[in-house]
Order: sequence, then structure tokens, then C-alpha cells
Amino acid sequence: MSDTTERHQAILELARVENRVTVEALASHFGVSVQTIRKDLNQLCDQRLLSRVHGGATMPSGVENLEYEARRRIAAEAKDAIGRAAAALIPNDASLSINIGTTTEAVSQALLDHAGLLVVTNNINVANRMRVYPRFEVVIAGGVVRPSDGGIVGEAAAGFFSQFKVDYAIVGASALDEEGALLDYDYREVKVAQAIIANARHVILVADQGKFARSAPVRIARIDQIDTFVTDHCTSERFRAQCEAAGVALVEAR
Repeated sequence: MSDTTERHQAILELARVENRVTVEALASHFGVSVQTIRKDLNQLCDQRLLSRVHGGATMPSGVENLEYEARRRIAAEAKDAIGRAAAALIPNDASLSINIGTTTEAVSQALLDHAGLLVVTNNINVANRMRVYPRFEVVIAGGVVRPSDGGIVGEAAAGFFSQFKVDYAIVGASALDEEGALLDYDYREVKVAQAIIANARHVILVADQGKFARSAPVRIARIDQIDTFVTDHCTSERFRAQCEAAGVALVEAR
């Protein structure tokens, strides 16, 4: 990994924790010129990993989600840890639903050591990863394929999940608010996520700490509809209290 790539990853981590970074502070932190940092920020903003503001940059938020490949690179190490921790909760010979998201994909990667799983998903990336292993049975939803990420969304996909009652659901969210709401951007995706939650015996939410710094307009569910929350670190004490009040098991992977 080059020095520039390592610095870009470090800048993203700082922005994820602090939500806003400044050119001057970054130049001092990394011991490089302000021109170098401006170039770094411009490149990260061109990839839609950050949003440029006067004197620095912030994490993107609002109604537009990040490009999927860009999202894969955000908090990749944390997502891998979350994936392993969530997969450890799933026994062999279980049935589970997995929805759209880069963190849920990390769970599917960590599940490859399992055996005897029935996997129901609306995530083409998950289906492609797991279908090649004969020890898994993979069932994929029908519906509209979203070109940005290979997610299958819409009423047909939501109705598909009502045919199942699985042991576990693995769901992600684009944002978490301190009132205990799980939020997303696309109401079509939310309908499917709600159907997945309604048709599982045990619901596992997977989301990294950066989701506390983001906002999204569509409500997926409340935290009291979740059984286990797996994250790298719960930075919101109010959300932690919401989990405790609702009897949600909190697993911090790092």
C-alpha cells in the first residue's frame, strides 16, 4: 500500500470519527504540505468518499447514498471485524436472510467457513459469493435489480421474503439516530428490509460506528425490533441506553 493510499485511509477514519476534517489540521497531523492535503481531499471528494467544505471536508450525508464501491472502502477493517463477530453468532445448519449492504456482505464472507446454511437474500453480491459452495443452499429474491449495487428491491422482493420464516436475519442500515431508529435512503430497499425483519426469529443488526454520524430520510425499524446489534464500537451513549432498555444484546467487535 502506498503512502498516499495509507494517508487516504487514515483521513477517512479521522473524518468518520470526527465528521469534519480541516486542511491545516491534517497537514500538521501527517507532516505534509497543505497542497498535498488539498489534493488528497479533492481525490477523496471526486470518489464521493468525502464532501468538500470551506477549509476541509466532511463525511457525506443527506438523501444521496455513496457509490457502492466507494462504500466498500469506508471502515473496511471495522466491517471485516463486524462480519466475523456476527458470523460467530450463526450456527451451522441454520436458515438466514441477508439484505443489501457492504457490512452484510462482510458477514457473508465470514460465513464461508460454515456448513449447511440456507441463505435467502436480495443481494446479488452475497448470492454470487455463496452459491459456488455446495454446502450452502442459496435462494435469491426476484424484483428490480438496482444497478448501483446489485440489490434487488421493490414490492416483489418484499413479498418474496414473506414466504419464509428463517432462524436469523442479517440487516444493515445507512444511518442510526440516537432515538433508536434504523434509517436508509431508498424506500424500496426499506420495504424489503422490513419484510426480512418481520420473517426472522432472531434479527441481527450490523453497522459500524460511522453510521451514528450520518443521516437518512427513511425509517427501517426501531431498535426494539432488533435482537442483537453488532458494531465495532457504539459511540453513542444514548443509543447504547436504547439497546439496554430494549433488551438488545450489544456486541462490540473492536
